[in-house]
Amino acid sequence: MAGRGSRQRACMVCSIVLNASEFYKTGCPNCESVLGLRNSQDAIQECTSQVFEGLVMLGDPKSSWVAKWQRLSDYVPGIYAVKVVGQLPQEIIDTLEDNGMKYIPRDGTSIEDDVAA
Repeated sequence: MAGRGSRQRACMVCSIVLNASEFYKTGCPNCESVLGLRNSQDAIQECTSQVFEGLVMLGDPKSSWVAKWQRLSDYVPGIYAVKVVGQLPQEIIDTLEDNGMKYIPRDGTSIEDDVAA
């Protein structure tokens, strides 16, 4: 699924799905302090993807087994992609880790797979 022809994008860090204009106006509700998507088309292009699969709606991430399974328990309620295709730039990964956030790719690969490539 590629956003069903709309301008929907998924954050490559938390996998929340929003319209590109929402990311531009408000940034990512989970990752904005680190990614800085608000008012930055470049950051939106680097840190979100139009290519994602599956959607889950989370109303109460703290108590949802699906949220736990998808590692979304600490995020805001919303619509999340199950899989997000794309790769974050290394400097963004470094910034996440500097801020105490462990980056887990949302595309089904592991960081070790990326290093070997």
